Amino acid sequence: MKKDPSSLPSNRRSFIRNVSLLLGTAGLGISPLSLFSCQSGSGEAGVQAKPGNRQQGAPQRKLGIALVGLGGYSRGQLAPALQETEKCYLAGIVTGTPSKIGEWKSKYKIPDKNVYNYDTFDQIADNKDIDIIYIVLPNGLHAEYTIRAAQAGKHVICEKPMATSVADCQRMIDACNQNGVKLSIGYRLHFEPHNQRVMELGQQEVFGPVKRIESSNSFVISGSPDVWRLDKELGGGGPLMDMGVYCVQGACYTMGKDPVAVTAKFGEVTRPKYFSEVEQSISWQMEFPGGATADCSSSYNDRASRLYTEAEKGWWKLEPAYGYSGISGVTSEGPMDYPQVNQQARQMDGFAECILENKQTRVPGEMGMRDVKILMAIYEAARTGGRVSI
Repeated sequence: MKKDPSSLPSNRRSFIRNVSLLLGTAGLGISPLSLFSCQSGSGEAGVQAKPGNRQQGAPQRKLGIALVGLGGYSRGQLAPALQETEKCYLAGIVTGTPSKIGEWKSKYKIPDKNVYNYDTFDQIADNKDIDIIYIVLPNGLHAEYTIRAAQAGKHVICEKPMATSVADCQRMIDACNQNGVKLSIGYRLHFEPHNQRVMELGQQEVFGPVKRIESSNSFVISGSPDVWRLDKELGGGGPLMDMGVYCVQGACYTMGKDPVAVTAKFGEVTRPKYFSEVEQSISWQMEFPGGATADCSSSYNDRASRLYTEAEKGWWKLEPAYGYSGISGVTSEGPMDYPQVNQQARQMDGFAECILENKQTRVPGEMGMRDVKILMAIYEAARTGGRVSI
């Protein structure tokens, strides 16, 4: 049965007012410092991407993106970024809040025919202006709307975490493959120069093999507790799903490898009014092939944004590591001197490039599913107190 987000009861309904996704890998055989996210080849699982068969020498059109969910991340980051993109543009919106429509139409010159709600969403299949649907909904709705977007014949960007279960991730991948469309996960830091340098330092062993990683990513949740992030069904969990996925990503793209096992523990609940359904904080350790470890933590009651790595012959650190801007880095040899960029604009242009050239995104659904598998293993380790193999 299709869910209308605006019909969800109580705090499940409040996400449509409060969505403000805050801060949302392993090496895939490409240069991490390349601007765009494409790999050579025919796309995921041999899927023939649309519209990647333009004639040689023909002018390259911009691809239209529709944002699904007009909360804080769409309003504050994605829509402004789409004013800076070169290969795609804001073509449409999907919202369950009618009061938002007028402002968005006026500000971004969106025609009536490109405005949808959750009842009319599937009609987007008939809209030739829209090539890509960007899912910017609470985690528990990612699978449903990604699958519906794929069935409408549209390429999909899905915000992180990809879904709230590994099974849903597989359903999303299958739906995109079956409908001949591409799927990308909103891992914007793969397009950010400081994090790209971290990938290079770790994967190319510039300072020798990595020995140890430390990473933390947290913020203090305040205001009303009636928000989707604190709802287990919509969030899938607490800070681990929302903020901790960046630590998982950071460790994996530093190593260029997947972890083989995890241990974890939940932190103390000091604010039970907020944390009756999801964890307040969590810490975990990931073990990698060769003996390297990553000690990580995430909380909704702290402030942190750090990625630190020790290698055999040196070290490097990003702090802050995971924000939309202001990322700063240093190595044992001196500061990292890289520009601040619009991460979201690069991310979306990268995906558009992959579609236009029929290549594979460097942040595909398979990567998102891998990360959800790790997140689920961390939760199991925290519940059981044991070491969980991945």
